[in-house]
Amino acid sequence: MTATADSASHPPDVAEAQTGLQAAIADEHGSGGTGQAMSAGIIAALVGFTSSFAVVLAGLTAVGATPAQAASGLLAVCVTQAVGMWILSRRYRMPITLAWSTPGAALLAGAGAVTGGWPAAVGAFVVTGVLIVLTGCWSRLGRLITAIPVEIAQAMLAGVLLPLCLAPLRALTTSSAAVVAPVLVVWVVLQRYAQRWAVPGAFVTAVAGAAIAMVAGHRSIPAADLLPKLEITVPHWSWQAIIGISIPLYVVTMAAQNIPGVAVMSSFGYRVPWRASMTVTGLGTIVGAPAGGHAINLAAISAALAAAPSAHPDPHRRWTATMAAGGCYLVLAPAAAALVALAAAAPAGVLETVAGLALVGTFAAALTAALGVAEHRVAATVTFLVSASGIAVFGIGAAFWAVVAGLVVRWMLTRRDAPVS
Repeated sequence: MTATADSASHPPDVAEAQTGLQAAIADEHGSGGTGQAMSAGIIAALVGFTSSFAVVLAGLTAVGATPAQAASGLLAVCVTQAVGMWILSRRYRMPITLAWSTPGAALLAGAGAVTGGWPAAVGAFVVTGVLIVLTGCWSRLGRLITAIPVEIAQAMLAGVLLPLCLAPLRALTTSSAAVVAPVLVVWVVLQRYAQRWAVPGAFVTAVAGAAIAMVAGHRSIPAADLLPKLEITVPHWSWQAIIGISIPLYVVTMAAQNIPGVAVMSSFGYRVPWRASMTVTGLGTIVGAPAGGHAINLAAISAALAAAPSAHPDPHRRWTATMAAGGCYLVLAPAAAALVALAAAAPAGVLETVAGLALVGTFAAALTAALGVAEHRVAATVTFLVSASGIAVFGIGAAFWAVVAGLVVRWMLTRRDAPVS
């Protein structure tokens, strides 16, 4: 774990060579720098939202949410992460950007329905939030998470992502191929020329294709379905859901979001207030869970957009970028219902295609990390295969059993290779 306690309330200077010159520029062009920071924050929010909201909807739907409950969940994570960004950025004067757990949503999409249905899934989200808060307050829990080998955690994530990343190819063989094919073409072209906008561009293409298909089929979306609303669900406590959803969701959120998020911020010279960040994101997860929100956490990619020198010449003023990102998420939040209604009206496979494309980069990174160390490659491969299999034992999903299997194989192989005294 790269941070175990709160840091000072102000961000440390970044590279010494930059600080003096950039501070002078900021003093001379203060208003321009603020506008630059706000633009960076808005771009971070737009890229973060459009590139992964489909994964959130797919994940919530897979564990039993109705379209209205999935829309409510998307709205909830938008609001809770926006408020969390405002609290942390304002308090510590650094660009602490938050996001929903995209790997966590992908995990839900692979987990499928759980014992106890949607209320049990909501209860599992609450438990995940409690675990995140405990991580900030209890250092032993943080050390326990970091004790899970990186290759095992990443192999589990890669296995969860594999079926989702195959969805675009499957969609090409269905009746929605006429809509899906242009989406794939746009994604590939933008990967070459404007990689950051590849998934948003694919999403816009999917929306256009879905709209054309609706017009051709003389279908329409009822106006009532476009209005945002919260669907509150009373949590139900199921041990199967806690083991099969809460623990894997917590592990991937910590390993694939919070810890990398700290590292990204550190690369720009910022020391993230660990305890405060875990408390805010954990409480935000707990508060948002009854409305369908699965988890919020420290951002990684979005954090780089807001914390880089391109956001503002002065590192002490980049926190305004995160404030702008939070405001943008509050503006985008009411669109959740319209997006769900559009996804429901679109040809089958379109939403899954956008979600799959959004996860290709994450899948590649996870698989690389899982198989990078030769001596642990067998254990990582077993973890990957069990996770990708989608099996459920005793009502507990494959992600949990993948970690168990990977740890057992890794322990057995390490024990076999240990020198005999």
